[in-house]
Amino acid sequence: MNLKDEYINFFVSKGHKQIPSAPVVPENDPSVLFNTAGMQPLVPYLMGENHPYGTRLCDYQKCVRTNDLEEVGDTTHHTFFEMLGNWSLGDYFKEESITWSFEFLTKVLHIPKERLGITVFAGNDLIDFDEVSYNIWRRLGIPESRIVKTTEDNFWIAGDTGPCGSDTEIFYFRSDDEIPKNFDIKDERFVEIWNNVFMQYYKDAEGNITELPKKNVDTGMGVERTTAILEGVNDNYLSSIWKDVIDLIVEISGLPYEGHEKSMRIIADHIRTSVFIAADPAGIKPSNTDQGYILRRLIRRAIRHAKQLNIDINSDWDQQIAKLILKKYKSYYKELEDNYDVVLEVLKNEKIKFNRTLEKGLREFSKFTNNKQDIDATTAFHLYDTYGFPIELTVELANEMNLKVDEDGFKQKFREHQELSRTASQGKFKGGLAGNGEMETKYHTATHLLNAALKQVVDQNVHQKGSNITSERMRFDFSCDHKLSEEEKKQVENLVNLWIGEGLEVTKKEMPKEEAIASGAECMFIEKYPDIVTVYSIGDISHELCGGPHVKNTKELGTFKIQKEEASSAGVRRIKATLE
Repeated sequence: MNLKDEYINFFVSKGHKQIPSAPVVPENDPSVLFNTAGMQPLVPYLMGENHPYGTRLCDYQKCVRTNDLEEVGDTTHHTFFEMLGNWSLGDYFKEESITWSFEFLTKVLHIPKERLGITVFAGNDLIDFDEVSYNIWRRLGIPESRIVKTTEDNFWIAGDTGPCGSDTEIFYFRSDDEIPKNFDIKDERFVEIWNNVFMQYYKDAEGNITELPKKNVDTGMGVERTTAILEGVNDNYLSSIWKDVIDLIVEISGLPYEGHEKSMRIIADHIRTSVFIAADPAGIKPSNTDQGYILRRLIRRAIRHAKQLNIDINSDWDQQIAKLILKKYKSYYKELEDNYDVVLEVLKNEKIKFNRTLEKGLREFSKFTNNKQDIDATTAFHLYDTYGFPIELTVELANEMNLKVDEDGFKQKFREHQELSRTASQGKFKGGLAGNGEMETKYHTATHLLNAALKQVVDQNVHQKGSNITSERMRFDFSCDHKLSEEEKKQVENLVNLWIGEGLEVTKKEMPKEEAIASGAECMFIEKYPDIVTVYSIGDISHELCGGPHVKNTKELGTFKIQKEEASSAGVRRIKATLE
């Protein structure tokens, strides 16, 4: 019996009902791209709604996190993972929660209690030390020397206000060294395996804390990490969860795992995550926005690492790996069986597209290097963001031509890109920008310039009516009662390029909504904005309410080119444009 089954059976025996895993793409929640934790689909019930299954729940939840995408390739990071959880919705509290966690670990999984370290909330100005949890752990036989009182990570709240409370975290000593008498949370040999959150309080907008009449428990345990611990391996990819997948990649590539760990881990992880996203009922397909953008990145990154292992990427290597993953998980997740063929088709089609893109990228690289100049950060990042060239490939190709690459500048742009990706995974950008790459940011800024130019050239009463942005183009809808003449289009284009060439600074300022409107800031759909808004200004030619993000200076945008102007609907025209 595997860990998932043992966990569910144990908590069902304690009066819990097993609830089905929610999809990886959240239902009716456009604020996030994926379910990132076991508790996320249960938020309405933790906030007070009655759950149809009752007050004691347990499950294994499919989760996708992409904020650490570039860390995948080490021994512990995964983009897709499974989270075990059990919940009390106003039912039991600390006594049962801690006792059952301890019982499951020591009696079912047979983990020696000597290997456990515990943290409890130390207390602060608003909330007392969690003496109840501390005393329960002492009574269960955990010595004082292995219980740490801390405030660092032991208080949970979903946002700025709402249900909140202390938590107690359980750590496991993951080493063959002699187990130290004292538990030190800075000792990296101790790894967290379980977190029990006690939602005991409510924090209001003024920061006041009051006791909740109905208290909840939310717990979480990662399947991958715990399995590796139980099997005594320090590399998650050597556990039974991954071993057969890694063995298949070894067989396909004809190379050993040792010395090729990073690429093999990335392929295994990214294909598994792609299988689950593609099989989701939401019907996600690779694209340049939202979940489709993440799916595209994962598949293409897996292909790049397959090339590094000298795998013939035109063979069915990806199908072989996907079929193994589908077989492993379909008894737990019905959508994998229902969408079996869909998953394989998605992988096949994206591989064909990427092969074409890779060829275009090589041609683009040749264009950049025709004059034998070194490659600057913008060019290196353009190759990465638009054509999927990893910096290693750009450096390798440049070295062959005795050219240098601004790797430090690339890393800076990459960090900025990561920050955008992180923001997007926490909550998608408002204001029409759904993607999270460098090009989308440029196009978003360009819409402000286009809006301002149309006001000057066409009519001061022109207003934005909508926009749609990808990494390849921008689409801008605006109020106008006539088809633009060739002269008008040329004037608009020239004016935008003039402002780009002037290198105007882009600044932002937060202010009350009424003050922003009074200052003359342009906005679309005023009612959707909160009381405090962000106004972006480009020199003194554009002032708009917007959720961002934007470039810092217009000179970053390149050359603006109107590709098409057409009717959108009655009284609304549409411009499609590119930046080159």
